[in-house]
Amino acid sequence: MLESQAWLKIYKKLYAKFGPQHWWPADSPFEMMVGAILTQNTNWQNVERAIHNLKSHNALSPKKMHKINIRRLASLIRSAGYYNIKAKRLRSFLDFFLKVYNGDIRGMRAASTESLRQGLLSVNGVGPETADSILLYALDKPVFVVDAYTRRVLIRHGLITEDSDYGQIQDLFMRNLKKDARLFNEYHALLVKLGKDYCLKQKARCQVCPLM
Repeated sequence: MLESQAWLKIYKKLYAKFGPQHWWPADSPFEMMVGAILTQNTNWQNVERAIHNLKSHNALSPKKMHKINIRRLASLIRSAGYYNIKAKRLRSFLDFFLKVYNGDIRGMRAASTESLRQGLLSVNGVGPETADSILLYALDKPVFVVDAYTRRVLIRHGLITEDSDYGQIQDLFMRNLKKDARLFNEYHALLVKLGKDYCLKQKARCQVCPLM
């Protein structure tokens, strides 16, 4: 098991190689929330097209989006894939956001991380990764996000086993690093960059990996 300083060393190596990632790319916290749901099972380019479409139709606000017919919403986010499912998930999230927080980001941000996470996980279609992405990127809560890239990198470097679950992986970062939203934000984004450019699913570039 790595010590705390070793986890920070990994971060420093990645930061030295890639620099700041400026993630999550969005114009507002609400856009980040929508993006976190749309990015499920698709790539970011497809999400960007869906976000652009929502903006061009003046639909990227909680109340306006909530008023849109579900079929219309699905058509607007078509490029994100699984659009009928994601439209329903967006509607469920909006029901929660408007009912509990009246669509107010500041009010939502003022709530405790634990209560926010429990509330988000109660929303149909919102799992741990989506909930934690909303918490970290949209609400600046110090919660580490675990995704497929993170899992792949850690498995290949022998830092976790194949059967490690989401909570176990997240705990490694939360327990060994300072609970700082900016650090968690950058660290996760750097792991995504490493996964996309080096630790590929097929034909991994291990011989030039920055962590080797």
